[in-house]
Amino acid sequence: MTTTPSNPDPAPWGGPKKPPGVGVAPGETPPAESGTGTATGPYRPLSRGWTKGPLIALWVVVVLCALFFLVYAIVLATG
Repeated sequence: MTTTPSNPDPAPWGGPKKPPGVGVAPGETPPAESGTGTATGPYRPLSRGWTKGPLIALWVVVVLCALFFLVYAIVLATG
């Protein structure tokens, strides 16, 4: 008894032949959008977002800008 490996190709004899005047025969190209799903590609765990360093730097800039405008408003009001 001989065992042959299973062939995933449904037409192992070469598939449908190209009719005259047609660029690509049916079955020669993969189905449309076969690999564009959300579950394609390697698994990567979700990240937690921004790290603490850039977030702290952003808040420092925001606080400094707020202090600048507060001091500027006080100077204009008393000046």
